Parts: sequence; C-alpha cells; structure tokens
Amino acid sequence: MHRLMFTLRCSSVWPCASPRLGNLLLPRFTSNMSSASHWLPPADREQLLLELKATGWVQLEERDAIYKELHFKTFNQAFGFMSRVALQAEKMNHHPEWFNVYNKVQITLTTHDCGGLSKRDIKLAKFIDKIALNM
Repeated sequence: MHRLMFTLRCSSVWPCASPRLGNLLLPRFTSNMSSASHWLPPADREQLLLELKATGWVQLEERDAIYKELHFKTFNQAFGFMSRVALQAEKMNHHPEWFNVYNKVQITLTTHDCGGLSKRDIKLAKFIDKIALNM
C-alpha cells in the first residue's frame, strides 16, 4: 500500500506553532491574512497608476485590477519572461493572473485578499516592466 507524505512550510501566514492532529501539522489562520498594510493610499494611487499607464498598463473597468499584454519574438522569449516573473512572484508571495499563447503574454494584477489593487501589485508591475525591457 502506498502512503501519501506531505509537509507544510512554516511562514508568517501559517506559523509553526500550529495545532496537531495526530502526526499532521494543521495550519493556524491568523490576522496576518489581512493585507490592510498593502492598500494603496488614495494620494499615492493616482500617481502610481499614471506611471504604470505610461508603460502600457490599463486599469480594468469591471474590477480593481491592472492589465497588460506583452508580445515577444518567440515562444521561448515569452516563456523565459514568464519564468523570471514567476520566480519574483513566488518570492513576493504575490502571483499574477496570466495567459500565454505562443509569443503573447496577458497579465492581470490585483490583490485578492484585499479586494483590489495594492502596493504589491505596483511593485510586481514595475518588476514586470523591467524584465520585459531586457528581453
């Protein structure tokens, strides 16, 4: 008979001092799940969005999110770009919604746990712009 093994990684969201059920470590949900500290202050929001719009980002009308479509010469370039963004997104624990067909990558950024744009979206968008320039 095969056994399924898995581990839970400790983080600020799921601290290691969690309750146990037998040998299984259970996550403890804490108030750290709130991202109130990531909200964009209204004074900063307009200026930051203007900067991003200048580089091709579009603010979506149907939800509080930004969107950009990028085109590369080849699928290999598009995939390389996505790999670099994926590594940064994982470091930030902030993952884009994206879609790729051949040399085209469509990206939507929003912060689900705060219900709209946050400082993390701006930071990731700026990283995406930087990487796209170097591809």
